[in-house]
Amino acid sequence: MNVMQPARPAIAERRFTLATDLDGTFLGGTPEARQVLYDWIEANRFTIGLIFVTGRDPEFIMQMCRENGLPWPEYVVGDVGTTIAHVTGNGGIEPIPTLEEDIAARWADHGPRVREVLDGHPGLRLQPTAFRYRVSYDLDRDSFDDSACEKVKALGLDWLISDNRYFDVLPRGVSKGPSIRRLVEHLGIPEDRVLVAGDTLNDLSMLECGLPAVAVGNSEEALMARVGPLAHVHKARAHGAAGILEAIDAHSLHDIPKGS
Repeated sequence: MNVMQPARPAIAERRFTLATDLDGTFLGGTPEARQVLYDWIEANRFTIGLIFVTGRDPEFIMQMCRENGLPWPEYVVGDVGTTIAHVTGNGGIEPIPTLEEDIAARWADHGPRVREVLDGHPGLRLQPTAFRYRVSYDLDRDSFDDSACEKVKALGLDWLISDNRYFDVLPRGVSKGPSIRRLVEHLGIPEDRVLVAGDTLNDLSMLECGLPAVAVGNSEEALMARVGPLAHVHKARAHGAAGILEAIDAHSLHDIPKGS
C-alpha cells in the first residue's frame, strides 16, 4: 500500500539551509565524502533546505541532477547571480520575476554591445551559450590583456575573473552575494540558519555578504587571502563536501553524520 508522504515544511521553517557553489565545493572532495553529504541531505529533507549558487546555467544544473544523482535543490541562484529561480516538482526552473526585474533592468540588453566591444580581445574566447543577463568568456591568462576590464567598466557593467579560467561580464552590482541575500530575504529564511559555501573568487561576494560561510579546504589562494580576516567565514581544512560538513558543525547549524 502506498502511503503519501507529508509535505516538507517551508524552507524558512527548517532548521538549516545550505546555499552552495557546485564545482569544487558541493562537487568537490572524495567520492566517499560527497556521498556522505548527499545521503545526509536526502535523509533530512524536512530539516534541511538546499539552494545551488553557481556560475552554471539552470538547464545544465538540472541535467547534472538527473544524470548524476545529486540531491535536487529547491532554489537556484545561477549564471553567477543573474538567475534567481524556483525548482519545480518535475525538475523545471521557474525564474522569480520579483527578484529578476532589477537584474534585467541593470543589464538593459547589453549582450550585443558587450560582444561587439570584446570581439577579438586578446585572451578571451566567447562561450557559445546565450545567457540572458551576462556574457561569458573562457580566459587565457597568459595572453589576456586587462584593458578588457576598463572596456567593461565604460559600458556601466561589472567584470569578474574566476579560477584564472573565466571572464564574466555582469550587470552592475549583481553577483552571487547580492542575489543569495535577496533570495534568503524573499523566502523569509532566518540568516543565522543559512550556510553559504564556495571555493573560487566568483564566490567571494557570497562569502563576504555576512551570512555564515565556509571556504572549503581546496579553495583557490586568492579567495583565501580575501576571506582570511572575516570571522564569519570558516576556513575548512577538509576539501569540498567534507569541508561543508566541517563548517556546518563548526557553526553549530545542524547535527552532522557521525564520523564526519
